[in-house]
Amino acid sequence: MTDSTDDIAVTFDADGLPMIPMLGLQPAWLQTRLEAALEPELAIVDAHHHLWDRAGGYLLDALLADLGTSGTPGDPGASPPGHNVVATVYLQCAYGYRSTGPVSLRPVGETEFVASIARQAVQRGVKTRVCAGIVGYADLELGGEVDAVLQAHIDAAGGARDGRFRGVRHILARHDAFNASLLGPAPRGLMQRANFRRGLARLQALGLSFDAWLFHTQIDELVDLARAVPDLPIVLNHLGGPLAVGPYRGKRDEVFLIWRESIKRLAACPNVSIKLGGLGMAIGGFEFHKQALPPSSEQLCAAWAPYMHASIEAFGAERCMFESNFPVDKATCSYGVLWNAYKRIAAGASASEKAWLFSDSAAKFYRLGNLTGNATGSATVSATVIATNKDTT
Repeated sequence: MTDSTDDIAVTFDADGLPMIPMLGLQPAWLQTRLEAALEPELAIVDAHHHLWDRAGGYLLDALLADLGTSGTPGDPGASPPGHNVVATVYLQCAYGYRSTGPVSLRPVGETEFVASIARQAVQRGVKTRVCAGIVGYADLELGGEVDAVLQAHIDAAGGARDGRFRGVRHILARHDAFNASLLGPAPRGLMQRANFRRGLARLQALGLSFDAWLFHTQIDELVDLARAVPDLPIVLNHLGGPLAVGPYRGKRDEVFLIWRESIKRLAACPNVSIKLGGLGMAIGGFEFHKQALPPSSEQLCAAWAPYMHASIEAFGAERCMFESNFPVDKATCSYGVLWNAYKRIAAGASASEKAWLFSDSAAKFYRLGNLTGNATGSATVSATVIATNKDTT
């Protein structure tokens, strides 16, 4: 495993904490490393991406370009076909909020915006079910009063029966040594607060799920939370944020061992799943963005496989789902290279295990229906999945 050598933090927040900024995109640089899709027929559900007009923008056309389709049959400007992405799941990022009305309901504007993007994709004949699932934001500290917000999200995305709204992400990430969140650090002790837990209970009552984004130093808090709401489906974002910045710079191997033990404890909670991805963010400290050329899928596989193999071993393929985390991770590599890296990481998996990892786990968790026609049963991770590239650990 490698560590970065330069300090990323360049500015400070209002509390004097060093900021770990989101990495910028380099479109021309990305174009210097393109790869043909490995296993191009393998069905993929991208379990986590965003849409916004920040930092150059990443809206429908940009997403479709990464997917390899313009949505217009016969369009000579369409990108060449690549990976078989059958559906995507949108994750909240505080974009498109309403500018008026009750503060608690303003985040519903994000769901309204994304639902309109999904309709545009349908109207343009896009084969991929873009934003088949929408995960929005609601202030769960409203406790029982959050029902009105959740219902507004459900209605904005098409209703309870045929709509796209699937759950809530409430940012939990916080560290007292730095600020690494685009949306700012979470309040201290949020997961232990009674009202927050009451809000989580309302998600469960309405048949919704919870996305948890936090750092590896907080995973054990999530274990306690998951045990408190054992019937609520929870998915940990970005492998639980193993840190390699701030006080963790130069300590990758030490952090890995601590992170892996926490992951094992979390995996013992049967209501929790995990997203495999997010290692292209600044907090991961790999700094591929500083190379003269973008990393190849082989390079990414070698660097990231230890984390993903450990997660698959702990959770089993049925509770693991690959994610792009685009456009955030686009600062590290192109969409095609990213999915090639994931396919290399899963090279030793059986066909059934690959189905779970690349599509069925996400489809099951987010209740997207059978998108692929797979009839996967219970999946137990094979030793060959973990053995692949085991020398990278």
